Amino acid sequence: MIPPTRAAQQAALDAAYAHCAAIAARHGKSYHLATRLLTPDRRPAVHALYAAARTADDFVDVPGADPSGDLATWSKALLDELSGGWSDDPVRLALVHTYRRYEIPLEHLVDFLAAMTSDLDVTGYADLDALDRYMWGSASVIGLQVLPVLGTAPGVAREEAAPHAIALGEAFQLTNFLRDVAEDVDRGRVYLPEDLMTAHGVTREQLAARQFSPGFRELMKEMVAVTRRRYDDAAPGTPLLARESRDCVRAATALYGGILTEIEKADYRVLDRRVRVSRPRRLAVFARRLTAAQLARVSTTRAKPNSRSSTGA
Repeated sequence: MIPPTRAAQQAALDAAYAHCAAIAARHGKSYHLATRLLTPDRRPAVHALYAAARTADDFVDVPGADPSGDLATWSKALLDELSGGWSDDPVRLALVHTYRRYEIPLEHLVDFLAAMTSDLDVTGYADLDALDRYMWGSASVIGLQVLPVLGTAPGVAREEAAPHAIALGEAFQLTNFLRDVAEDVDRGRVYLPEDLMTAHGVTREQLAARQFSPGFRELMKEMVAVTRRRYDDAAPGTPLLARESRDCVRAATALYGGILTEIEKADYRVLDRRVRVSRPRRLAVFARRLTAAQLARVSTTRAKPNSRSSTGA
């Protein structure tokens, strides 16, 4: 039910966005650190997008008694609430507000929810093309959702930056796939292309048993190269973004790209350990980008002295 006064609505929105920020801080340390480089008006929307994606993903990865029913019920409620403009659920409320404020196309959300639903039944992908089709809904549209929030530079159409946003979303997800091979196989899913696994003599049974082999090393080496090419495809898009958003993207790229470096340092042994970027390294990346982000923020504030509230209401 929509609160009766504007003050009550704003209080509910503020609480919803704070709830989403807490989810981002708890589950996405690198992601959350990078978002601190955004201007305060943009930050809550990015937290909302993360929290919604995390919530939907948890229906699949941390399932209850009826994961299919739970995800379907949550998805239907969200789509209905987007039309109505309000939700009593904090994550969905923040997402509804973000979608409407930034005029994010509804089809991005529909495609994302379809990808999450497919995770309930699909356990593997024949080749990279099949994996890319899955990533359209699970990663590419995430980049397209975030793009309106980040904004583009003067004279740059959103469509010009979109292919790079897609590539970055895919690069981030591929990085997660490579880091989380063991966790994913425990859930019954493998996000390594089956044809490449076969070419390198790697089986699902080997992954489940945590058996490292020279073939697994070569498979991972090949997939790291694939992922780095996605980062390369994404890189020309950063200068197309609004100036005050670029350092957030650069920091996120350095932090997630750093996971690939850590995988290499570990000799691709991700089956018996979780590779991560150390906290000092994360803070060092953040510190390097902070001054540039502050300068961009100051120039933006001078250009727009009467900025909106942090939640844009």
